[in-house]
Amino acid sequence: MTDLVAIARSLFVDGKGILAADESVHTATERLAEHGISTSAEMRRQYRDLFIGTKGIEDYLSGIILFSETLLEKGNDKKLFSKSLAARGIAAGIKVDLGTEPFPESPRELITQGLLDLPERLVEYKKQGAEFTKWRAVATIEGDRLPSNTALHENAKRLASYAKESQAAGLVPIVESEVLYEGKHGRARTKAVVEESLEVLFSMLNEYAVDRASVILKTSMVLSGEKSGKKDTPEEVAEDTISALLKVVPKQIAGIVFLSGGQTPDQATENLAAIVQQAKKVGTPWPLSFSYARALQDEALSIWKGKEENVSAAREAFLSRLEKVSVACKAKVLADNCIISTFPVYS
Repeated sequence: MTDLVAIARSLFVDGKGILAADESVHTATERLAEHGISTSAEMRRQYRDLFIGTKGIEDYLSGIILFSETLLEKGNDKKLFSKSLAARGIAAGIKVDLGTEPFPESPRELITQGLLDLPERLVEYKKQGAEFTKWRAVATIEGDRLPSNTALHENAKRLASYAKESQAAGLVPIVESEVLYEGKHGRARTKAVVEESLEVLFSMLNEYAVDRASVILKTSMVLSGEKSGKKDTPEEVAEDTISALLKVVPKQIAGIVFLSGGQTPDQATENLAAIVQQAKKVGTPWPLSFSYARALQDEALSIWKGKEENVSAAREAFLSRLEKVSVACKAKVLADNCIISTFPVYS
């Protein structure tokens, strides 16, 4: 029998985090286009190999979330990506939701789809080497009108159903509850929505009898909307984020990873460091880490530009950012602003 608790805990070791390399075909195409790279199935494979094939990532990553096509592909070393990762002690995860669509009852909000054939897909993903899964739900803030209670409950119900099915298939579920960075709202409004959405989510997980001990929460930091004109300090972000999480997140879950959610690489790194420092200061009951996509990839992509001659330099940039984010998890800032210490150990 698969020990899901052990797998979940293994993703929180020694300052390591999770790379979200699970962009859909549509999102990957857009991401590459931003850097002037034309797309195709082969270019997407090279895009994945740029990061997965980098030597030394095992020093900073405990897991990588893949997209379904990537789970079946091979790197330039002719090995399946999942097997290449396993050989380096990195767990392969898989995005299992099928994206978002407008919510019929509130068309300005998004609802996540993918439950219909989920049990069958989970069986195949496990056979293909996946050890954990991820399902993303998003909340849109629009004044005091959105998010609606109906959309929050529907997304939470689907997250809970997914998590139950994932555990039944022997796979650790990451439940991602993202409060979108878009908008003019202030940090106080974000904090209220984070609290409300997570309170509904954990209530629904309890209703569906999901085992909390093998659940990982992926959540947003508490930030002012990108169009608010407010630049939050890392200390403000940290205080509000930890306060919100302590209020609504059960202590029994396996851990929490943060998404970068539109932040710049430096912003995501600095805010993570402040959050982990605040967590140590107040004594949070769960381990904390990162699960970034764009914040880890963008610098490397801007160098790579889809060209073989740029691979080495792009990988150096990727490793450099990984190291910075990894040491941010260790949460001790020295006088020269170098962050270095020991990752907190939680029983």
